[in-house]
Amino acid sequence: MEIKITTPLTKEKVKNLKAGDRVLITGTIYTARDAAHKRLIELLDNGEKLPIHIEDEIIYYVGPSPEKPGQVIGSAGPTTSYRMDSYTPKLLDLGLTGMIGKGLRSKEVVDSMIKNKAVYFGAIGGAAALIAKSIKKSDIILYEDLGSEAIRKMEVEEFPAIVVIDCFGNNLYENH
Repeated sequence: MEIKITTPLTKEKVKNLKAGDRVLITGTIYTARDAAHKRLIELLDNGEKLPIHIEDEIIYYVGPSPEKPGQVIGSAGPTTSYRMDSYTPKLLDLGLTGMIGKGLRSKEVVDSMIKNKAVYFGAIGGAAALIAKSIKKSDIILYEDLGSEAIRKMEVEEFPAIVVIDCFGNNLYENH
């Protein structure tokens, strides 16, 4: 059974998700990889506010390829999540509730997810062209100079993912 989720991803919705659940996400999500995360954290470290609202939002770790004529986006498969681990706890403390990527997360990230009631979704690597079909709109909103690593605001419809780590710390990679 697949669980349909509509953004924003509130803490109430997060509490109902369990490691191993298959989900279809519809609504707005943001993209950011390590270069964009670094810039966001530098703003926070300098006492500045983030240029995007992240409370109850989902960040997808992706650097999509350029779109072909008539397409919204090119291939959009997940990137390895651990590269964002040093930045993630600060964003979770600000209310980020969901992350989509692939691979393991650090103990610090998992502890912060439990503390802040957040969830980590896995997207299927190698299925980038298929995932792109769920993306209905994609606009670069910050850091255009980063190219494929710019922050995008995307509208997705039934984006397929699996709950890898739930807000209670249950980890699909460790428990199955």
